[in-house]
Amino acid sequence: MLVTALWGINFVVIEVGLDHFPPLLFCALRFLVAALPAVFLVGPPRVAWRWILGVGLALGVAKFGLLFIGMHKGMPAGLSSLVLQIQAVFTVLFASVVLAERPGRRRLLGMAVALAGIAVAAVDEGTSGPLIGFVLVVAAAAFWGVSNVLTRKAAPPDALNFMVWVSLVPVLPLLGLSLMFEGAEPDLEALTRLDWAGAGAIVYVAWVTTVFGFGVWGFLLRTYDASAVAPFSLLVPVFGMSSAALVLGEGISAPRWLAAALLVGGVALTSLPRLRLRRDARRRPDASEVGARPDAPGVDPRSDAPGAGARPDTPRAGARPDASEPDCRPGAPGSDRRPEPLPTEPPGPEPGCPEPSGSEPGSPGAPAWSGRVGQQT
Repeated sequence: MLVTALWGINFVVIEVGLDHFPPLLFCALRFLVAALPAVFLVGPPRVAWRWILGVGLALGVAKFGLLFIGMHKGMPAGLSSLVLQIQAVFTVLFASVVLAERPGRRRLLGMAVALAGIAVAAVDEGTSGPLIGFVLVVAAAAFWGVSNVLTRKAAPPDALNFMVWVSLVPVLPLLGLSLMFEGAEPDLEALTRLDWAGAGAIVYVAWVTTVFGFGVWGFLLRTYDASAVAPFSLLVPVFGMSSAALVLGEGISAPRWLAAALLVGGVALTSLPRLRLRRDARRRPDASEVGARPDAPGVDPRSDAPGAGARPDTPRAGARPDASEPDCRPGAPGSDRRPEPLPTEPPGPEPGCPEPSGSEPGSPGAPAWSGRVGQQT
């Protein structure tokens, strides 16, 4: 949450920096300070140079250049932090073309909801401010989607190392564009009149949000599941809009609240992983049910666990026999009481009892039984 708060407040700091520098010069200084001297401390790049150059141009020159110009043209800081989240929709669109990733119904629904939020925000901004700034910030979000796809293709093993080397790429192109479109005189004047507020804005957007922010974010993604880390990115517009309202006095109209709800909800549906519930294929039998039926699911008839696979008519050790059935164990109470035989019949076992293996108990060949079932002495 600390990183997302720093990223949200970053939009307020950008407004402060734009009061001291032309937008393209400010963007160039941001990446210059982020790259130096960190580029000498993080080691050599760990991905191919084509990915560093591609992400550096798409993210540093196009995305941040358009964002700074759009905010310079009048796009509010809080609304900028919200509209930039549409990058999740552009990422899905570009990934479906470049990476052949087909979005499912949930993502398509999320894209539709997010685009509805953008439409509401556009109508609100068109009636209360310059629309050109809004369009430039949406274009910045599109180039952010391009850089996301390139970063996915690059698959950098170290996010901090990758971001530092990427920050080195846009410095010269942005300085050239600043001299071409903003002029050398405004750039020199801004540099000669540098004060603590301007220097602090450069340090914050370079070291705090870029080096520290992306470094910690990459560490969190390597340490925890992406599904546990990614949802916190939705807090960036929350901190951005609230800090802009507190520090810059930006108002939040009812249409803007509606746009925020639609956009954040749509981005959540588009970018967050689906929650998968663990479901058992079949319900495990309760302990009281084990052994109730020999064919019950999950009961192994060969198991020696008490009661497992037992037949319903098999008594357990120590259990009292049913009073309705005769107790045929020799030595059991009442087992020596036999009905009086008829004069013409020899003595026999009680009806319902099996024939003993010898003659009568105690005779040769007849087992002597102890008081416990199944044990012989």
